[in-house]
Amino acid sequence: MKTYEGTCLCGQVRVLARGEPLRVGICHCANCRRESGSAFTWYGVWPAERFEHAGQTTEFRGQRACKACASPVFSLDAKEAEIKLGVLAQAPSGLVPGYELWVKRREPWLAPVPGAEQYEEDRR
Repeated sequence: MKTYEGTCLCGQVRVLARGEPLRVGICHCANCRRESGSAFTWYGVWPAERFEHAGQTTEFRGQRACKACASPVFSLDAKEAEIKLGVLAQAPSGLVPGYELWVKRREPWLAPVPGAEQYEEDRR
């Protein structure tokens, strides 16, 4: 089974996901833009039982970041783990977004991902 591994900027927090993600997306909402400091956030979602993490994190609104370097890394609930795909060691990862959220906030110079479903706001 393929594994995806990554770390925060300083390497203190480590994540591992086994198998292919359930879904891969991009979000252009205001919170994702602020959190990433960029035009969007790119993430993958795995079943919680196929996700592992190590290292000390701090949590804000469900998002976990490294306590040392403050890099946003993942969110986790009882069912799913969402990993910020920019933390992966493998680059390029080969993971392609299947959808984009909050496209009404997408920067006009940024083209839609070919073949990805487009949602004005959240998936419903």
